[in-house]
Amino acid sequence: MPISFRGRRPKLLLTLAVVLVAGLVLAHPVSTHLRAMSVLLRFSSPKMTGFKVRFAQHPVAEETLSAQTPWGPLRYRLYRPKDIADPPGIILLHGIHDLGIEEPRLINFARALSGGGVEIMTPELRDLADYHVTSHTVDSIGISTVILCTQMKVRKVGVTGMSFAGGLALLAASKPEYAEHIGFVVAIGAHDDLRRVSRFFATNTVEKPDGTTAPFPAHEYGVLVLAYAHLEDLFSAEDVPIAREALRLWLHEKAELSLSTAKKLTPPGQQMFDMILHHHDVLRPRLLQEIEAHRDEMEPVSPHGQVGNISMPVFLLHGAGDNVIPPTESEWLAHDLPAGGMKRLLISPALIHVSMDDKVTLRQQWELIDFIAQVLDRADQNH
Repeated sequence: MPISFRGRRPKLLLTLAVVLVAGLVLAHPVSTHLRAMSVLLRFSSPKMTGFKVRFAQHPVAEETLSAQTPWGPLRYRLYRPKDIADPPGIILLHGIHDLGIEEPRLINFARALSGGGVEIMTPELRDLADYHVTSHTVDSIGISTVILCTQMKVRKVGVTGMSFAGGLALLAASKPEYAEHIGFVVAIGAHDDLRRVSRFFATNTVEKPDGTTAPFPAHEYGVLVLAYAHLEDLFSAEDVPIAREALRLWLHEKAELSLSTAKKLTPPGQQMFDMILHHHDVLRPRLLQEIEAHRDEMEPVSPHGQVGNISMPVFLLHGAGDNVIPPTESEWLAHDLPAGGMKRLLISPALIHVSMDDKVTLRQQWELIDFIAQVLDRADQNH
């Protein structure tokens, strides 16, 4: 679930003047900020031409490849700026989405970044595409850094992870065998503790680093993903295959086909399926039991308590109104990272999970441009 920018062109155009003035007054590298603004514009409107996008209009070559790993073949796509002989590299990771590297917004983002002068690799993370957060994905991310470094003949590349892939990217960066290949990490809408996020799904309450809690309505998507990961505990063995297919179809937004499939469940199975879709309050005690029962599975895929050794810069970006992974998770990440490990934390009211809200102020536009400019600058320095 990558960032999307809807209807932002007028304000981004206005921001051009702000970029120029800020560069003069604050001594920011103006070219990098113009490049960042052009990346956002190209992502918002891929066919846009003219001066406004001239800083991110390198022609891009795309190629789909596969590499053998200890866990089997890894399919990935490369986006290369054709007219740059030695660009920096960034691995761009999709979140929980059934389309994986074929997701249109991910493709647009990869093309925009590559048009800005960066070689982009988007590896296929099969477990995330099937709505599962697993340790295997951490190794897939780590192996991807080795593959890209080898292909580009560089020591390090950056890693940008969306949603749960952001937290898993940090776990990969904490492993010595992968850390040497990672120059920096960008985590967008990431999780710190899968158990805490799961409790948020079940209770509509966020837990803050200062020990307090607050009501915060969770998106229904969270309960669906949580249930999908633990169907064996919620349905009989007879119903599990049918429930998996029915819920998968619902997650794929194929409601009619999902409900039709669910009719094949036993009566108790149909009742449970209805609770998962429509009665989360009734299901809450059962979900909380499931979360505790799977504690040992959730801890290894949670950065919480495991990223204190990260030495490379980390950029954290989160939507203030994110109701899938709440912004308090990035606050927790900032708290868990070592003092010298975090480069920047931006919790923006312009973002909802990893999509932009409809109302974005000029200041919020500038903050996003500045954030991306710092990432691009780090990629260039890393190179």
